[in-house]
Amino acid sequence: MERKSAWKKYNEAELKALNAVCDSYKLFLDGGKTERECVAEGIALAEAAGYENLGDFIKAGKKIEAGTKLYTVNMGKMLVCFQIGRKPITEGMNILGAHIDSPRVDVKSNPLYETDEMAYLDTHYYGGIKKYQWVTQPMSIHGVFCTKDGQAKIVNIGEDENDPVFVFTDLLVHLAGEQQEKPAAKVIAGEGLDLLVGNRPLEESKLAEDEKEAVRANVLALLNEKYGVEEEDFLSAELEIVPAGKARDLGFDRSMILAYGQDDRICAFTSLLAMADEDKALDRTSCCLIVDKEEIGSVGATGMTSMFFENVVAQLVSYMGEKDAYLAMRQTLANSRMLSSDVSAGFDPLYASAFEKKNAALISKGMCFNKFTGSRGKGGSNDANPEYIAHLRKVLDDAQVSYQFCELGGVDIGGGGTIAYIMAKFGMEVIDSGVAVLSMHAPYEVSSKADIYETYKGYRAFLKNA
Repeated sequence: MERKSAWKKYNEAELKALNAVCDSYKLFLDGGKTERECVAEGIALAEAAGYENLGDFIKAGKKIEAGTKLYTVNMGKMLVCFQIGRKPITEGMNILGAHIDSPRVDVKSNPLYETDEMAYLDTHYYGGIKKYQWVTQPMSIHGVFCTKDGQAKIVNIGEDENDPVFVFTDLLVHLAGEQQEKPAAKVIAGEGLDLLVGNRPLEESKLAEDEKEAVRANVLALLNEKYGVEEEDFLSAELEIVPAGKARDLGFDRSMILAYGQDDRICAFTSLLAMADEDKALDRTSCCLIVDKEEIGSVGATGMTSMFFENVVAQLVSYMGEKDAYLAMRQTLANSRMLSSDVSAGFDPLYASAFEKKNAALISKGMCFNKFTGSRGKGGSNDANPEYIAHLRKVLDDAQVSYQFCELGGVDIGGGGTIAYIMAKFGMEVIDSGVAVLSMHAPYEVSSKADIYETYKGYRAFLKNA
């Protein structure tokens, strides 16, 4: 089934709207390179659209009615927004769910060391990456030092043009004959992916009497000067190493975006924007669920397998007057419909053998739907019901949204998963839906502005009419 390029249907007004959405998206990426930063960006977007903190709303004893907008946060890394609908919430919600964690490199608990008068941070990579892609790229450090006195010292080094940057070094090609004979997965070892952070020794007059590592001492002195932290504070730090620099337009025609972290912040942003731009009460309650830890199995207190979302829905229905909150929560979730908003692998003509083209996601052909994900024999997959798919097709066709159905790659090539199967356990209708991305999980990923805009439009149509 041939799908036309979405670019062919736009008039000047639509192009203006498309560019406005994509310009906002780039700013969201620039400001949200970690989960905490993304949640902060999401809260700002929600509050600007009139959303109120659920806890504060309940404390004030305010009444929930159709059109009420609420949000709540879990540990600074998980965000849930609700816009209450006209129908009882137990008849189900329309849910957009995306994740905001992205592949990166994390700083270890005892990271700082010196060797041969060069200072490094020892690291552990997070999520699925090709380690060789991360060397010789300018890197920034984002995160937080939490000190014993209860303070959280926010770290963001490498994004301002006056900041220093950091780097994972690589072996020069002149000496890399043996290295280049290794399989790609072993060219750069995980324990060898250490970040170069300093080379200048601390002045001898400032060195402790027994201090022999002056470069390391200088790094610690600079951290203490800027953030007021000691070496022991690395034990309670959460520092993430990510590519430095801003999201940029790609191509002579500026039709694409090149940026870090588009998997899956591209779907988080379009989901949040779709919620924020709806100012009228809809029939069904709308929900936007932004989660952490998807790239490592949705585990932990801020991942989708935690009880946080269920607890919040139970709290909400209880405050709305349901006597049996547990039963009402179960009814609400079972009657809900969801788009598990996650990216799909965009077809790359340079690597065509990894795909089955007629079932691949093509750049600029609109938002993607993956009936199933998983790997090989659909292992670990949510497999959406055809009745639900038919309903969604009508919703999108009525809204004149460009869309396509696709698979992640060739059947025996590999695969991947999302949060869809976790939400499906509640008995709700779920399907994966998002944007096609090139170079997924690389330091810089590629997306089409047309696909971003169509996905935003598709999410709005879903919230209104699914």
